[in-house]
Amino acid sequence: MSSILITGASKGVGRATAAELAKRGHRVIATARDPRTLDGLDVDLRLRLDVTDQASVDTAIEQAGEIDTLVSNAGVIFAAAVEASPAAEIERLYAQNTVGAIRVAQAVLPQMRRRHQGRLLFVSSAAGRTVLPGNAAYAATKWALEAFAETLAVELSGFGIDVTLAEPGPISSGALDDMLTYALPDDPYAALFAGGGVPAEMMISPEQTAEALADLVEQPTVALRVPIGPVAEHVLAARDAAPYDRPFLPA
Repeated sequence: MSSILITGASKGVGRATAAELAKRGHRVIATARDPRTLDGLDVDLRLRLDVTDQASVDTAIEQAGEIDTLVSNAGVIFAAAVEASPAAEIERLYAQNTVGAIRVAQAVLPQMRRRHQGRLLFVSSAAGRTVLPGNAAYAATKWALEAFAETLAVELSGFGIDVTLAEPGPISSGALDDMLTYALPDDPYAALFAGGGVPAEMMISPEQTAEALADLVEQPTVALRVPIGPVAEHVLAARDAAPYDRPFLPA
């Protein structure tokens, strides 16, 4: 049995992962900005943790006790062409998706280093290595997260701490259903988004994603990057095979 702390466990993938790991017999510490949203989760601890607030992170890590694995899942998204993306909203995404993830990792690392054992599991995205029109801000936060995580993998290689990036494709978690969007007046980029959203048949469920994440928690060793779901596997394989000197647009 491992002791696992999960950020962003109030809904979607985070909540499903907390439930899956608890079902497998692990000690699960589920966290969210509002711990009331964790009601009904059958886990060991339900704690307030706002990844954008250092004091909140420090308090939660102290209350959590020993942590074997961090599942860094908290994240937000919006859709807009780059020209239409408010700078303040880009900063908000970086604060939560990138800086917030690193803030929590920094908080758990001292105890992992002392034990010479631990795992950092970052929930990235296929968008962490690819881009789509309207998705630049979210993708940029995940590309940045991947740089931090890969650097951590190098820096922590002598400390017995594994680092892995889970890269799911589109997930039917609800986050894509009513997404916050921004557009310019008389939007010159409207044609880029005329195709609508991601087809349901291309999505994987939060439960499928949770099973894959739970497997990554339990595996003795993990790869640095792990695509999750057939869409992610296909798109990232195509990305790896594509020429590096011009933009790549997933088919």
